[in-house]
Amino acid sequence: TASRQSAGMAPDPSVTKEAVLQVYGADTWGWRGWFAIHTWIAAKRTGESNYKVYDVVGWRGYSGQPVMRITQDIPDRYWFGEKPRLIKEHRGEGVDDLIDAVDKAADAYPWKTTYKAFPGPNSNTFTAWIAKHVPEMELDLPFSAIGSGYVE
Repeated sequence: TASRQSAGMAPDPSVTKEAVLQVYGADTWGWRGWFAIHTWIAAKRTGESNYKVYDVVGWRGYSGQPVMRITQDIPDRYWFGEKPRLIKEHRGEGVDDLIDAVDKAADAYPWKTTYKAFPGPNSNTFTAWIAKHVPEMELDLPFSAIGSGYVE
C-alpha cells in the first residue's frame, strides 16, 4: 500500500514536446534504505505523450519474469513510499539520439534475468551499465547506488 504515485518532478509530456532523458534514485525499501538507493531511467522522445521507464526489479524474478523491464510508466513515481530524487537530466536537442543509445545498451544488458542485492547485479548495476555504454549521459551515480560497481 506504499505510494507509487508521481512525485510531480518530471515534465508533463502533454505540455513538454522536447525529448527528455532522466535518471532517478530513491531510498530502497525497509532497512536497506538507510544506506542504499534504487535507480531507474525515464525517457520521452520528442513529441511523445508518455514516458518509457527502464529498470531492474528483483522480485520479478520470483515469478519467472525477467528482472529487467522497459515499460510505459510514470517516470518520477515514488519507490514504495520513498520520494525519488533527480540524479541526471537531459532535455531538448540531441536527446532522441541519447535515447536510441540507451535502448541499444539496454538490449545488450547481460543480466536481464539475474538479480542479487549485493554485490549485484541489481537495479544500480543496470543503470551503471547504461551509463558505461552511453558516456554522453555524463552520469555519475552516488555512492549509495550499491551494485553500480558490479560492471567494472
